[in-house]
Amino acid sequence: MDVGPRLIDALSVLRDRVDAARFPLPLGGAARARRDRAELLSQLDDYVMPRLCAPKAPLLAVVGGSTGAGKSTLVNSLVGRRVSEAGVLRPTTRTPVLVCHPDDHRWFAGQRVLPGLTRVWVPEQDGGEGDERDDGGGRGEGGEKGLGGGRGRAAGEPGTPTVRIETDPALPSGLALLDAPDIDSLVAGNRELAAELICAADVWVLVTTAARYADAVPWHLLRTAKEYDVTLVTVLDRVPHQIAAEISARYAELLQRAGLGHVPRFTIPELPESAGGGRGLLPATAVAGLRDWLERHALDPAARSAAADRTATGAIASLRSRMPALAGAAAAQHAAALRLAGRVEEAYEEAAERVRREVAAGEVLAGDARAHWQAHGPGGRADELLDALTRGLTALLVCAVEEADERAAGAWRRDPAAAEMAPAAADGAAGAAGRIGVIVRRWRRCLEELAEEETRETRGGSAGERSDPVDGEQPTALLATALLGGRRARTAGENLADLLGAQSALRLCDQGARLLTRYLEHALDGERERRLAPLDRLTVPPDQQAELIAALSVVQREQRRRRPVEAWETERRTERERGRATADRCGREAVTG
Repeated sequence: MDVGPRLIDALSVLRDRVDAARFPLPLGGAARARRDRAELLSQLDDYVMPRLCAPKAPLLAVVGGSTGAGKSTLVNSLVGRRVSEAGVLRPTTRTPVLVCHPDDHRWFAGQRVLPGLTRVWVPEQDGGEGDERDDGGGRGEGGEKGLGGGRGRAAGEPGTPTVRIETDPALPSGLALLDAPDIDSLVAGNRELAAELICAADVWVLVTTAARYADAVPWHLLRTAKEYDVTLVTVLDRVPHQIAAEISARYAELLQRAGLGHVPRFTIPELPESAGGGRGLLPATAVAGLRDWLERHALDPAARSAAADRTATGAIASLRSRMPALAGAAAAQHAAALRLAGRVEEAYEEAAERVRREVAAGEVLAGDARAHWQAHGPGGRADELLDALTRGLTALLVCAVEEADERAAGAWRRDPAAAEMAPAAADGAAGAAGRIGVIVRRWRRCLEELAEEETRETRGGSAGERSDPVDGEQPTALLATALLGGRRARTAGENLADLLGAQSALRLCDQGARLLTRYLEHALDGERERRLAPLDRLTVPPDQQAELIAALSVVQREQRRRRPVEAWETERRTERERGRATADRCGREAVTG
């Protein structure tokens, strides 16, 4: 693949956009989108980017398949010794094993491929000739490396995903085999790891058995390999001699129907070595065909490059169908988040309108507050009136918030996208009365400071103004009554003007009205934000659909940038071949003529 740095940069940006995409809302298709995102990230991180950045790296053949298909036995037989544990207990392969030639160890010891897996290695078995070891866990000059009796070494924390690196000169340089866990393992972690490993392969070696070749699991892998145009090999394992021809023909027919008739297919007969959990090694003749195919592609630079290029090109080409689906799911997430947020916004807009309407109508000046105002006079207590107004404003806000919460909660309950956020929303609604009470009392203190400051300025003014002493809470009580009482407290403004003067009273009422509006908005906005907090914590980016499509467009543009040159070269080859064919025909006609 003639890949320039511009395409690699474009793929890096696309990879970051995919990594940033989130699908937290339980919409139809969200679970699929999360799986597709994880699979796409695995393929980009574990294979596409490493392969494009290191095109001369060894060919990685991942041996995968369903439970009990004989993958480990096949890998052991290809290598010629036990490098991967095989047995009757399932799952057998818990830690994937990667085997390569000692000269290729450097390609896999680091984080070039499978960067999310910790490298693990096992030194030689005790008792070998000599005790020399290489720097990465390969075979020493005289020692033999294996599964039993060795002293293990590992890097990483217990429980972290790992891959065990083995080296063996029996494998040709340029080829690595990876024994993956069962794709249908009962252990979810094994299934996820198997899918991740398959996404890192230059070549998929799909192993199935005579008893399970028609199962859904291997055919899902085969369809995926066809979709991504992967370099694929199939192995039909443990085929009884008596029906080998019949089973092989049926399998070939199924492959042909699926459009995979061109896929190399190898049949391994059922042998005593593969029975009883596969503890032995298959004869070299049983795996000779597969081994020859793998060695030919590893040793022939053109074949190796073609296999890797086909898989990498297919993975990049598959973005054209995979990314729009991911972007569509992102758009659905954003639309659902906007819809849910809109329900809360609508409910709180109605609550704010109700508060404005009832304050203007003087509904706060009711009950105890109205009684205190009617009894308020020269001997009335301003603090009792202020307390009653504070309680009334708090009750009005709490009632409006509860109504908004009930309306928004009902809308969320009817929306499947909000099913998992109902408990969090209910937690956010708890304690609203206490929070609103604090805000209203804070508003009262600010109103008192405002009235005291205006009173000081008024009483410290010119000698022509009144200078009789004024109760500090009296202007505040009159101001609060004028702001909250509506028409019911028309005389409150007049009394305030008599107390402070017309200009001072007008200025104080204007400042108090702005202060009241600010605190009412503050109280309602704070509660609305708490209801929206569960949605905000889900981090549904508003522009992730556009970013995914834009990143895909850049990748496609970089691909098209190289395509004209390739098309021109193809066209020249076609013209040359056409010219030679024409010359040959003319020559034949001249001879026969």
